[in-house]
Amino acid sequence: MGLRVAAVMLGNGIDRHPALTGLVCRIRRRALMGWDIGAWVIALYTAAGLRYENLDDIDFAALAGAAAIALVAQALVDTVVAGCQGRHCIGTVDDAISVGRTALLVAMVVFTANLLLGTGLPRSVPLIAAPLALLLQVGVRLAVRLTRERGCRPDHDSARRVIVFGAGTDGQQLVRAMLSDPKGCYLPVAIVDDDLDARSRRVCGVPVRGTFADTLDVVAATRAELLVIADRRASGESVRRIASAAREAGLGVKILPPLAEQLRPWMGVADLRDLDITDFLGRRPAEIDVSQSARYLSNRRVLVTGAGGSIGSELCRQVHRFGPSELMMLDRDESALHAVQLSLYGHAMLDSPDVILADIRDVATMADIFLTRRPDVVFHAAALKHLPMLEQYPAEAWKTNVLGTQNVLAAARLAQVDRFVNISTDKAANPISVLGLSKRVGERLVAHTATTSAGTFLSVRFGNVLGSRGSVLTTFAEQLSAGIPITVTDPEVTRFFMTIPEAVQLVVYAAAIGQPGEVLVLDMGEPVRIADLAHQLMALAGSSVEIVYTGLRDGEKLHEELFGTDEIDRRPVHPLISQVQVPAVDPEYLAGYEATFGAAAAMRDVGAGGAEARRQPV
Repeated sequence: MGLRVAAVMLGNGIDRHPALTGLVCRIRRRALMGWDIGAWVIALYTAAGLRYENLDDIDFAALAGAAAIALVAQALVDTVVAGCQGRHCIGTVDDAISVGRTALLVAMVVFTANLLLGTGLPRSVPLIAAPLALLLQVGVRLAVRLTRERGCRPDHDSARRVIVFGAGTDGQQLVRAMLSDPKGCYLPVAIVDDDLDARSRRVCGVPVRGTFADTLDVVAATRAELLVIADRRASGESVRRIASAAREAGLGVKILPPLAEQLRPWMGVADLRDLDITDFLGRRPAEIDVSQSARYLSNRRVLVTGAGGSIGSELCRQVHRFGPSELMMLDRDESALHAVQLSLYGHAMLDSPDVILADIRDVATMADIFLTRRPDVVFHAAALKHLPMLEQYPAEAWKTNVLGTQNVLAAARLAQVDRFVNISTDKAANPISVLGLSKRVGERLVAHTATTSAGTFLSVRFGNVLGSRGSVLTTFAEQLSAGIPITVTDPEVTRFFMTIPEAVQLVVYAAAIGQPGEVLVLDMGEPVRIADLAHQLMALAGSSVEIVYTGLRDGEKLHEELFGTDEIDRRPVHPLISQVQVPAVDPEYLAGYEATFGAAAAMRDVGAGGAEARRQPV
């Protein structure tokens, strides 16, 4: 019983008795200091025994004198070093280095004293004793550390047995974190890694037991229940492959999130999360540091059109973090304004000037709002975006996406806005749909305003946004939950995807780095097959329904594009962000073209940049 209490006090058990923590720590330190002194006595007598073949030749009086000198020197040096540098955690590298320095100083003192006093003790004895004493001192510390770490490990019977994929820095940190929590629910039993150089490696005693192809054998040998993907550089394709194979082996799957989702560069067990659909994208979300570049938002008046939409509301939330002097949220949907105000402030009375109920189609209202409120920065997110609906009602696309954008641009020019960012879409590259054509005209109108205004006017173009209202993901999720077939247009149709926070980070960053008239395009990696996305969503949900292929609709492409035929991919500032030029179009020319040929022709010709549009005077 006494030995058990002592072991608990030497290990982490003192955490259970806070009142004894200080006393136990002092006892532990005094015991280690006594051991360090005793180690020198043992080392000196052992060194003398090694030096003399006949023990009767040893001058025990001289040896006792050297031991007394070592005892005093060790006590003094240890006290001085601890007072000057503080105490290190027992058994760490820093602790070993400190012990080594102390042993070297003590050895020098004993050697010098022996020389100066002429005790008759051979000079080799202190030199042999020094490494022996160091070995004894460090060895005890390592034993204490190992005892403590073993006392901290999760319970073998109740903890879930885990295979960690990835023997790199991420995997090593995760294994250490799991093994340092006595109340933890995860016990790492093996590591797998496709890097052959990682074979035969051990992390805190946990072995690397092969590549991912050996997972079935590892599961059989370890009785593991869970696989954790601990490689934050893993591509979407790798995550899909690993998750699929793990599930076939009967393993649950968790993953470490990308570094951008964490508040610190290291990770622990609490950072683990279940897989979500973003982990299956063809790339990891781009990590864009907006903390420095977004200073232009601090203490400025910021207006967001379409503030109640998926992108607009996230824009409001992110802009709010940077401390604008005023955040104005404009939308024609009062319920959407209620939702975004509630998400920002925890209340939504809808009686404050930060919410503006207005329609961008109303030219007079736009001019009045801009001249009265005088925004410095404008994010234009208001638009109609559903492709099939706009194919059916193209006049609505013209009124909102073209004339509405023109109204906002004219008002921004009147109010002398400093920065203006227009939210566009990848469908504006070589457009064939009403949506794409209308957004392309919007890009060209922004480019023209950039040539006639002192401020910076630009556009941002990206692909489908996961989780936005009406996106393919939400549609699939609703169909799956209802148990009805998932509808996909074509087995080979692909799309580019990004997350809502990633899209908004790009928008905020664009206003800082973009040049007037440019369109900024995010490198979105490889496009994702929509059919694969449906299968992965079913795998995540643990249920399955039929996939029905309906055929491509009018205006839809089999594969989307990010750049137009004549656009040049330049990346002068950020390796993942292209900055392309688009031809400007004068609003007066556009109005004349509409009056002559109609709105549909104006969208078609000016949006596609056809022969008629190229003859217009810019």
